Amino acid sequence: MKLLSKDHLPAYLRLMRVDRSVGTYLVAWPALWSLWLAADGIPPLTLLAVFLVGAFLMRSAGCVINDYADRNIDQHVERTKNRPLALNEINAGEALTLFALLCALAACLLLFTNTRTAALAVLAAVITTLYPFMKRHTHLPQLVLGMAFSCAVPMAFAAVNDNVPYVAWLLYTAVVLWVISYDTFYAMVDRDDDLKIGVKSTAILFGRHDRTLIALFQILFIASMIAVGLIAQRHIGYFVGLLAAGILFIYQQISTSHRSRDACFGAFLNNNYVGMVIFIGIASDYALFNPLTVTE
Repeated sequence: MKLLSKDHLPAYLRLMRVDRSVGTYLVAWPALWSLWLAADGIPPLTLLAVFLVGAFLMRSAGCVINDYADRNIDQHVERTKNRPLALNEINAGEALTLFALLCALAACLLLFTNTRTAALAVLAAVITTLYPFMKRHTHLPQLVLGMAFSCAVPMAFAAVNDNVPYVAWLLYTAVVLWVISYDTFYAMVDRDDDLKIGVKSTAILFGRHDRTLIALFQILFIASMIAVGLIAQRHIGYFVGLLAAGILFIYQQISTSHRSRDACFGAFLNNNYVGMVIFIGIASDYALFNPLTVTE
């Protein structure tokens, strides 16, 4: 593999989307929900740090391998034509080296967890690597992305308790539904360009029913999260967080009524607040009804 050059550091950081942090937040929120639920309150600080750093590293790695896979088509898409590989600021070998480095750093974090978590992390890495290539073969790359982003859920339960209960898989399913909904908004931004170059997505598959099906996935997500809360015996704070998320979903539907690119991208970004209000609901619920001492 080609060695990395310090002269290309700004390009590497852009390739990792360090300047666009919302993707890291969208990976981190489900991890935080899961850590709080798995630890029945406040998780160990060590695991909190592991999952937050891991969210940054694996999201960055996902961006790198995505741009590597799309290096010959990004220049034909309005939103991606100025990415480092599309502009030949760096080459494919450097991108692969950076991807390997980020994965290696993420693997080091597993030293602070257990064998079950490590095994799930390997599965997550495989799905993350496969995702960018799915858009050439299936109209459901958003499903694969959801499977990758949701891996933090069983990993968090495994890290805290060394087991993955039924409620964790229900939460995993909920997050997959959420990712499909918001990444379809994201795909709607590029739909016209994707149709020209032959890239597949749920936005293309859903066609004129895109917003209706997004709404369906959002409803199923909220329903699944309600079920998670009932199984976990949560209280009012948890469900208020879900209510706030539902209001944000309604806003997203209204704002994208004309399907403009800016509105669809704004709806995608708005999901950061969805993740945040749900976390606030979970954390406040435990603070009020299950106060615990922070552990190391």
